[in-house]
Amino acid sequence: MTALARDIPSWNEDLRLLDSTPVPCGQSRETVKRSDLCGHAGYGYCASHSRYFWGFRLYLISTPEGMPVIWGLANPKIGEREVTQALLEHDHHLIHEGQVILGDKGFAGRDFEAFITKDLGATLIRADRKDEQLRFGNFGGIRQLIESFFDTLKGQLTLEQHGGCTLTGVYARVAVGIWHNRRINEPRKRSLIAYDD
Repeated sequence: MTALARDIPSWNEDLRLLDSTPVPCGQSRETVKRSDLCGHAGYGYCASHSRYFWGFRLYLISTPEGMPVIWGLANPKIGEREVTQALLEHDHHLIHEGQVILGDKGFAGRDFEAFITKDLGATLIRADRKDEQLRFGNFGGIRQLIESFFDTLKGQLTLEQHGGCTLTGVYARVAVGIWHNRRINEPRKRSLIAYDD
C-alpha cells in the first residue's frame, strides 16, 4: 500500500486526513455465526447513520486527494483513538515531523493529542466539540474530501456490499480504486467513471 501511496504527488504534502467508517459484513444472526470473519468482526453503532451494524470499522489516514497512506480494519467495539494510535505506532515512519493530521471531534482526547504531538512530532487538528472553547471550527469543506472518498468506496466500489468472506477479501476491496485512476491518468482522482463502463 505504501508503494502505491508514494506513487502520487500528494504523498509529499504536509496534510493528512483521518477518519473512520463502518464496513458492514453481515445482516443476519445466521451469517454472523457462520462467517469466516467471526472472531474478528463485531457489533457497532454508526452515529452519523443512526444504525447498528456487524462488521468492521475502516480507519483511514489519507492524502488530501484520498489516497490511503495508513489504513486498517478493527472491531467496532474498540475506541477510535485506541485503534488510530495503534496504527500510527505501527506505521510511525509514514508520518513525518511537522505533518498536520486533520480529524473529526471523535478524536478529541488529551492523551491522544499528546501522542500525536510528542511521540510523532505532528499536529492534530480536529473539529471542535460543542462543550469546548472554540479552537479550530468544524472544517466542513475540508472534511468533505475524506467523506467523498468514503462515498466512492461505498457507492461505486460497493464496499458495504463487498461480499468479502475473509479478511484478505475485504482488504483487497479497499485498496485498488484511487490507485487505478492514478495509473490511467484520470484527471479527477476520486472519479471512478471507468468502473461504470
